[in-house]
Amino acid sequence: MQLHSWDVLKQEAINDKLSRRFVSGERITMALFSFAKGGTVPRHQHDNEQLMYVLEGALKLTVGEEEVTVRGGEVLQIPSGVPHGAVALENTVDLEVFSPVRSDWLAGK
Repeated sequence: MQLHSWDVLKQEAINDKLSRRFVSGERITMALFSFAKGGTVPRHQHDNEQLMYVLEGALKLTVGEEEVTVRGGEVLQIPSGVPHGAVALENTVDLEVFSPVRSDWLAGK
């Protein structure tokens, strides 16, 4: 067992409008993202299945060929291997869960 606190986990600046904190177990990664309005995640894809829970704010995503806006209190499931990207329509905080572990992120630690 391990107890983690978002307040003490290292915050990584992805760019000037996006940062993340994350923790990984043996088979899963959980990340807390903070977006300033207009912050973006370029279109990308990965082998991880992803659950995105917007805690506050709103994100407009392109998932495959579809667009969807995810608002506070909503959860979006993104299947493994599907291209996706996002833009923050307002200041946004979201919690994301990935399976399997985001080993690409661990390489940078």
